[in-house]
Amino acid sequence: MLLTSVILVLREVLEAALLLSILLAMTHYLGLKSRWIFIALTGGILGSIAYGAAIGAVSETFDGMGQELLNAAMQFAIYGLLLLIGILLINNRGGRQQYRALLQWCMVFAVALATLREGSEVFVYMIAFRHQSDLLQSVLSGALIGAGIGFSIGALFYYLLVGLPQRRRLLVALVLLTLVAAGLCLQATQLLEQADWLPAQTPLWDTSALLSENSLMGQLCYALLGYEATPTPIAVAAYVLGLLLMAFLLSATWFRRGLPERESSNEFA
Repeated sequence: MLLTSVILVLREVLEAALLLSILLAMTHYLGLKSRWIFIALTGGILGSIAYGAAIGAVSETFDGMGQELLNAAMQFAIYGLLLLIGILLINNRGGRQQYRALLQWCMVFAVALATLREGSEVFVYMIAFRHQSDLLQSVLSGALIGAGIGFSIGALFYYLLVGLPQRRRLLVALVLLTLVAAGLCLQATQLLEQADWLPAQTPLWDTSALLSENSLMGQLCYALLGYEATPTPIAVAAYVLGLLLMAFLLSATWFRRGLPERESSNEFA
C-alpha cells in the first residue's frame, strides 16, 4: 500500500510540478511578479477538493462517462493555454512588454487547471481510506513521499532552467512546454477512448518491459513526454499532431517576430 501511494501521488504531483517549474522559470526570465502562483495554487487546490467531493455526481453525467469527458476537456484546455503562453512568451522576448497581464492570467489558469485535475485524483484516492485506520498511516506516508519526490524534481527542473544561459532559456522552456502539451493531447485521447467517444484499439507497441510506467523514470517520462508503454494508434496520432501543431505555431511566431537589433543585443549579452 505504501508503494502504491508513492506511485499514484508521484504520478499526479510530478506533472503539475514540472509545468509549474517551467512557468516559474519563465516568470523569472521575464522579470514578472510571481504572486500569480499563489492565486493559481489556491484556486487549483480548492477546485480539486470541490471536484473530488462531487466526483460521484460528475461521473453519473453523460451516461456514466462525465469524469472522463470533463478530464479530457481540461487536458485540451491546458494544451490551448500552453500554446497561448508559448506565443506570448515569444512576443515578450528581447525586452518587449506585450500582453503581460494576459500572459500571467494564462499561467494562472493553466496551473490552476493542472492542480485541479491532478489534485482531485489524489483527493479521491486519499478520501477512500478515511475509515480504514489500519491502512491510513501507510497511505499518508506514501503520499508524503510521492509528493516530496515530485516537488523535488520540479524544483530541480526550475533551477536547471534558471541556470541556463539567457539566450537558451526561453528556447528550452518552449521545447519543454511543447512536449508537456503533446502529452496532454495523448492523455485526453485515452480518456475519450475510455468514454467510448473514440474507438478502442489494440496497442501499437508495448515497452513496459523496457521502461515500466510505475518506475521513477517512467513517471518522469510520463509527466514530461506523455510516455505510455502501450499507446493505441489514435493516441500516438494525437500526440504527434499536438506536437507538430504547437511546434509549427511557435516556430512561425518566433521567426515572424524576430528581435529588434537593440533589444537583441541586450538579450544575448
